[in-house]
Parts: sequence; structure tokens; C-alpha cells
Amino acid sequence: MPSPVVVYVLLVLAFFSDAPWTVNGSSHCKQTNSGVIRPHSVTITEFGAVGDGVTLNTKAFQNAIFYLNSFADKGGAKLFVPAGRWLTGSFDLISHLTLLLDKDAVILGSTNSDDWPIVDPLPSYGRGRELPGGRHRSLIYGRNLTDIIITGDNGTIDGQGSIWWDWFRNGTLDYTRPHLVELMNSTGVIISNLTFLNSPFWTIHPVYCSHVRVQNVTILAPLDSPNTDGIDPDSSDNVCIEDCYISTGDDLIAIKSGWDEYGISYARPSTNVVIRGLIGQTHLGAGIAIGSEMSGGVSEVHAENLQFFNSVMAINIKTSPGRGGYVRNIYFSNVTLDHVDIAIRFTGQFGEHPDEFFDPNALPKIERITFKDVTGGYIKVAGLLEGIESDNFLNICLSDITLDVMSESPWNCSYIQGYSHLVTPEPCDPLRERIFPDHYLDCYHISNQFWRSNFHNRGARLLSW
Repeated sequence: MPSPVVVYVLLVLAFFSDAPWTVNGSSHCKQTNSGVIRPHSVTITEFGAVGDGVTLNTKAFQNAIFYLNSFADKGGAKLFVPAGRWLTGSFDLISHLTLLLDKDAVILGSTNSDDWPIVDPLPSYGRGRELPGGRHRSLIYGRNLTDIIITGDNGTIDGQGSIWWDWFRNGTLDYTRPHLVELMNSTGVIISNLTFLNSPFWTIHPVYCSHVRVQNVTILAPLDSPNTDGIDPDSSDNVCIEDCYISTGDDLIAIKSGWDEYGISYARPSTNVVIRGLIGQTHLGAGIAIGSEMSGGVSEVHAENLQFFNSVMAINIKTSPGRGGYVRNIYFSNVTLDHVDIAIRFTGQFGEHPDEFFDPNALPKIERITFKDVTGGYIKVAGLLEGIESDNFLNICLSDITLDVMSESPWNCSYIQGYSHLVTPEPCDPLRERIFPDHYLDCYHISNQFWRSNFHNRGARLLSW
């Protein structure tokens, strides 16, 4: 008969070979070289571009990329943007391309809406996000691409979005505002070492993409600018966002997957998303949001080493009857907050539907969401957690949370069920049942940590025999 030590070792190996946390959140976040050598390179000035901030260079960008397309199957190509202020309208990227900006290069978005063509709405949205019909194409755009790198020595891409914000506020838009960067149906995307300013709408929008890495970028817009989200992975998988500073007028990062019946029908989830080393502030949104457009589903999200300050909300999961879909297996850890109004927010009645054809009985499934190692000072409310009647949000787990809360009612919960461990101030009644020892398996990711700790301690005792 095998000894207890052998049995124990075999159990450990069996457990760890199947443990999802050993791969989730890391395999697609390995260091990627944005400095890959392309055998063919041109400079934008070779195509007549003038970097005076006044001359419109859309044709120069389009012609340069058209020329470089002939090298796509010969190792790829690089388009270099030197120091200067390069005004342009929307232009398309190609596969196997590096768009490289000098540290003193600034790509400026045109303030003429005609320079941002109208494209079809996304099939998972059914219409423009703001208005029925089409939408303006992003400044830097690509679809059905492979191996795209947008990088630089902290060069700048400035959408000059203030005129778009004015049109939005005045109700004079004819179509939904454009993003600064949008890549669709693309694989192998790297965006790194750049500063993005003043996007007309969401800043970086990978949609229907796989294997996306956004690293070491700064995204800035006025704190009162409307809907200037930082990075919005949308119906995309294997996404890694690392070491970014974002200060904008809405969610710093918002994970999405389609809108109501259109997102349900398109059925492409966002999954395997890792966020690390995010620092930022927002006065109109959250540090990290999921939704509210989440009808295709969102799962396997790991966010860690987060710092939010001077913000309305740190984490916001937002949805509504009619969305359908699911949000599950979400893990936030090592979160530091300072002067945040609401640390954790769940919104079950976010509203806003694309049209009258949504199904109000399509209820979202929200479950297995864990918050661990969260600290904060000058917090107004620890948690405002509002689920949906007859559709409770389940297995919400809080562990090792210490917040200095100014409100006499630090937690407000409805239609929520879950567990807690070492939470100050004490959570609301639906979350007071303890995680340990009976419910750690109900909590996403905490069960893995419990097993690791338990195996380690038990193994030490066995080996001491």
C-alpha cells in the first residue's frame, strides 16, 4: 500500500494539473516584443506628408499603407512617423504592419467630421451605440487583420475630441461618434508605449479580436468629457492590459460583449481578460467596469494591482433585464483606493436598450465574482450592490477588505447572495455568511488559494513524519 506521503503527492499533482488558475490570466500575458523587425520600412514623409499640424495628411497615410501592403507576405512592413504634428482623417491598417511613432510625433485627428467616414453598425449592437444607423469610423482602423503593432517611444495620438463632445452635448450628431483606435476581427494585436489624448468616444476598442496586448500606454481626456472610455475589449478573448495610466471622462476599462438581442444573437463573449498594474481616475465612470453591454457573456477576468483615486467608482458591474448573457468567474485583487465615492458597485437596472425589440425576460446571469485584498481611505460607500428581483447575483465573495468609510451605512445590498471573510466595515446581511470553512468552493479563485494553503500546510505535516 502506498505511504501517506505518496498518496498526498499524487493528489497534489492531480489537483494542480487541472487547476484553472495555473493558466488563467498568464498564458496570453507573456512578454511580447513590440520591436519585432520588419524587413521593409518607409517614413510617412516619403508619401508627401507635412507635419505642420495644418496640412491634411489622410492621403499620405492611405498611400503609404497601400504601398506597404505589397510586403505583407514578405515579412511585413513598418510605417515610421517622425517628429511633427501630423493632421489626418481616418485611415486603415493592414496585416503584418508596425505603425511606429517617434517620441516627438503627434498624430492629430481632423476636426472635420467628413474625414471620418460612416461605417456599418457592429452586428452585436444592431445600430450605432448613440444613434440608430451607422457610425463614424475610428481614426486608426483595421478589420480582418493579423499581426498588427501600434507603438512608439511615447509618441502621441490626439483625437482632438472637443468638437465631437460639443456636438454630442448639443444634440447635433448625425451618427455615433468615432473611437480613436478600433480593430475588428483581428488577431495578434499589440498597442504599446504611446500616449492617447482626447478621443471623440471610446479610446481603444478591440472588437471580435483575439490575442490583444495593450501595455504601457497613457490615456488622457478631460474628466468631464463624455464617454471617453480608456480601453474597451468587446467580444474579444485572450486580452492582456498591463501597466497603464488612464484619466478620462468615463470608465477607464470597460469589458463588453454586445447589446441586448443583437449581442445574444451574435453570441461572442469576452473571455480570458487580464488587467494588471492599472492606475487612474475618473469622475464619470469606474476604474474597471463590466457591461453594461454584456449580452454575449463575460468570463474569466483577472484584475490585480489596481490603484484608483479621486473617482466616482472603483469597480462597477452593470447590466439590466433584456441583456441576457452572463458575467461569471471574475477576480479582483490587490486594489488600493483613495478618495473614491463607491468602492464596489453592482447595477442591475442600467437600462438603455437599442430598440423596442429587446426581450425584457432575458435576464443576465451574474455569479462567482470575488474581491480580495482591497484597501482604501476616504471612501464614501463601501458597496452599493443592486441585483435584479427574481434574478439574484450569486456567489459574490469579499475577502480581506479594509475600507475607511465615511458613511454611516457603508453597505447597501439588494438581490445579492454571497460570502465574506475579514471585511471591514462589516458587510450587508446577504454577504455575512463566512467563506471558510464551508463556502470557499463557491467563491471564484479563492478555492484555489485555499487548496494551495491547505496542501502546503498539510504537506509540511506529512513530510515531517
